[in-house]
Amino acid sequence: MFSSVAIALASTGPAYSLAATLGIIVVGVGLQAPIVTMMAFVPMLLIAYAFRELNASNADCGTTFAWATRAFGPRTGWMGGWGLIVADIIVMANLATIAGVYGFRLVGLHELSESRVWVTVAGVVWIGVLTTICYIGITVSAAVQRWLLCLEVAVLLLFAVAALIRVYTDPPPTAIHVSASWFNPFEVSSVRSLASGLLAGVFIYWGWDTAVSVNEETVDSTRVPGRAAVLSPVLLLILYGLVATSSQAFAGVGTTGIGLGNADHADDVFSGLGAAVFGSDGAGLLLSRLLILMVLTSALAAAQTTILPLARTVFSMAVHKAVPARFARVHRRFLTPTWATIGMGAASITLLLLLTSFSRNVLADSVDSVGLAIAFQYGVTGFACLWYYRKVLTRSPRDLICKGLMPGLGGLLMALLFVYAAVVYADPDYGASTLTLPLIGRVGGVTALGLGALAIGLLLLPVVTRGHGTALRLQRSLLPGRLLPQTACETASRYLPADSGSGVGGDWYDVIPLSGTRVGLVVGDVLGHGLPAAATMGRLRTGLRVLARLDLAPDEVLTRLDDLAEQTAQERAAARGAAHVPGHTPPPADEAMVTCLYAVYDPVSGLCSMARAGGPPPLLVAGDTGIARSLDVPPGPPLGVGGLPYQSTELRLAPGSVLALFTAGLLQATDHQRDPGLDRLADILSGRQGSLTELCEQTVHAMLPGAVDEDATLLLARTRLLDRTRLAQWEPAADPAAVAALRSSVSKQLDDWGLDELAFTTEVIVSELVTNAIRYVGGPIQVRLIRDRTLTCEVSDTGHTTPNLRHAASDDEGGRGLYIIAQMTHRWGTRYTPTGKVIWAEQTLPPPSV
Repeated sequence: MFSSVAIALASTGPAYSLAATLGIIVVGVGLQAPIVTMMAFVPMLLIAYAFRELNASNADCGTTFAWATRAFGPRTGWMGGWGLIVADIIVMANLATIAGVYGFRLVGLHELSESRVWVTVAGVVWIGVLTTICYIGITVSAAVQRWLLCLEVAVLLLFAVAALIRVYTDPPPTAIHVSASWFNPFEVSSVRSLASGLLAGVFIYWGWDTAVSVNEETVDSTRVPGRAAVLSPVLLLILYGLVATSSQAFAGVGTTGIGLGNADHADDVFSGLGAAVFGSDGAGLLLSRLLILMVLTSALAAAQTTILPLARTVFSMAVHKAVPARFARVHRRFLTPTWATIGMGAASITLLLLLTSFSRNVLADSVDSVGLAIAFQYGVTGFACLWYYRKVLTRSPRDLICKGLMPGLGGLLMALLFVYAAVVYADPDYGASTLTLPLIGRVGGVTALGLGALAIGLLLLPVVTRGHGTALRLQRSLLPGRLLPQTACETASRYLPADSGSGVGGDWYDVIPLSGTRVGLVVGDVLGHGLPAAATMGRLRTGLRVLARLDLAPDEVLTRLDDLAEQTAQERAAARGAAHVPGHTPPPADEAMVTCLYAVYDPVSGLCSMARAGGPPPLLVAGDTGIARSLDVPPGPPLGVGGLPYQSTELRLAPGSVLALFTAGLLQATDHQRDPGLDRLADILSGRQGSLTELCEQTVHAMLPGAVDEDATLLLARTRLLDRTRLAQWEPAADPAAVAALRSSVSKQLDDWGLDELAFTTEVIVSELVTNAIRYVGGPIQVRLIRDRTLTCEVSDTGHTTPNLRHAASDDEGGRGLYIIAQMTHRWGTRYTPTGKVIWAEQTLPPPSV
């Protein structure tokens, strides 16, 4: 916990932040600088609660990017991540300038500290050095970091106490006594000044979220970083309130000398205050130099801890395909993101050079600009927390306050600050610099830097999110638009697409009508993301439908689908340039690894056979007891991997039983732990009656109350038995003479069903199929008529030979039977059973008479 708090405080750079910002706040609001400094704490604390609650649910180093994507989708997530990138790159220019100035002053080169050129050169060198350190992964030990932070805080407290003592014992000419009016925000001259001061105040608190950015390397990653995020602003409030009050009491707000209102020193208040408070002789000189050293080390520590989360955010965005994938590359030796670290360092140097070229005051313009980016990023995070937890806010008062009211209010305050400041900063005369842009005209440097950088992210938005949108549309077009009603079962489905920047996954589900009123139920998951996963899903779904309509057993379907997945992997490997070695299967890419569960239910017998290739097992809610349990279906390897053969399991289902097929994404709220997730799902499904669609919605809502990282699919099927009045069956003797009596029985059954129009064709079909069975196989033979949405005629025997449809020649004595059947029926086929085969033929029912 202490280390996380130390990281958070070091990242804000207390000495550097006060040196660069306190004067700017005083210039804007005057004597009310202490209360404005403390007021900026309020929205920060509210946003810190948003970080804590979101981190507890998803400890992702992408923070705002990842959370906003989960809550609102990839477009908002991209802008949230872009806001963080903009803020970090702008503040790097500020940090480098501070480090350059104080580096020269520390060694007594005051003339160089006043030179824009030499300060810029020193800033570029500092950025390069810190980027190199972050690249090679060399970090100061945790103990040294803690001691440096403790020393920095101790020097600031010593400075504040010494300044107050001097005010009341040996006051300088600029000293003024502390007054209650300093802590009255209504004394600020204008709302514009207050907004500007609050934005600058927000800047000095900014940086504590680094403790959350390193959550994945923190012990108890879902709790400790969040607690550190909430505690850090509180500690900073105490420190900043004391230092701001003492500095103003000692130096006053005058516009000359050491006065905090002196515009020449507004961006660097400690350079003159240190010597004035501590003195310039003996121990005073040492303490004043120590104060300068603390500002320098504070700026360098903040710069380093800015590069680290900045590179991590870009790395996370690259992993999730929101920026080019090369930014996700990791050095093999140093295990650091290479492109992300170097790229962000180069971007920071470029911005520093640009700012130096047009800005008369790099520090002032960068502080105001980064305040815009910070307000935007934190506002998005606050609203993301509110929206992400919207479904659980009524669960308890704590959830309502910590997950809803506080983050929502923090997001609203940040949004108001952003909007108002954007309007104020649009004035060309605001800030230290002015630019003339084509088609726009004169604009202030703050507007050009802050709003311009955010606008670039908005322009990049369609390009960045195009792949995700295309994959989502492709995936939705490949899924069933609406599940058609089936005689065998009532079905309901729920597909929840991933809200993560990683994009759409490859989940799919299907309900396939099969011969004999049977139905095939499918749930599958391609493990990759984006367009490759969606395309692979479409190919496999189509292949599975074709194999299912061949009436193959579930294990046989998965075996042949595995061949298709392996072929896909080989084709993709060849496309990537990998050489194919005969007899050797290349390691599968993510999108080549597929989990799939395929079940076939027969409403005539009540039997259900199923097989699975990886993935979680299905759940069954017994129709007679209402108790849910996990089915023991032998797990086969994922498709495309190869290995052990698949194995079918067969069981009898009571009428009204509910079969639940789902992907692993449904269990993600339980950290993908199989047993706890299955137990929770079983508890939700047990004893539930009523609409299957409502049950499906309630189940998904209970299992996944918030946004999801990966696709989740749930398919529910409530079984039925076929009404016996819609089934007729006979077992004729294996004697040609029995065919005539069978035709008569069939004709009478059709007459009872009111299907006289189909009597002739049905007699022909039965006669032909039974005659062939007697001639080529012998007994026993079974004939079955099923009246459903079609009229199905089935003839089963003990043979295993597949009949082939062919065009008989004019002089052939046989071979025309199946051809005639194919012409008279809607479709026909063969399926195999443990005892032989079944040849079936379906006829379309005549329209009902009006």
